[in-house]
Amino acid sequence: QVQLVESGGGLVQAGGSLRLSCAASGSFFSINAMGWYRQAPGKQRESVAVITSGGSTNYSDSVKGRFTISRDSAKNTVYLQMNSLKPEDTAVYYCKAGVRRSPLFYPTDYWGQGIQVTVSS
Repeated sequence: QVQLVESGGGLVQAGGSLRLSCAASGSFFSINAMGWYRQAPGKQRESVAVITSGGSTNYSDSVKGRFTISRDSAKNTVYLQMNSLKPEDTAVYYCKAGVRRSPLFYPTDYWGQGIQVTVSS
């Protein structure tokens, strides 16, 4: 089984910073893309940032220039550095990883349990 465990969330004032981490564990062959998503109350889950196994990144327009996604492939961990946080960044943040259990199989998406980020004004 594959598990993704997020950490680093919490409460911060507007303009502050937080760093989220998501570590994958279990038995698998490789991890393809990893990403961060968020869901605010009453809203649909949305993509925040994605990083491929080759290091290419993509950001939503709302976080571009403020958030940075990175990964440590040796540790099977993805990070999200969030700077200049705004109250509208308040949400539950989820990480997702495309995991290949075997070289014979296509990647399967796994999700973390989610972590709360609250930005006060």
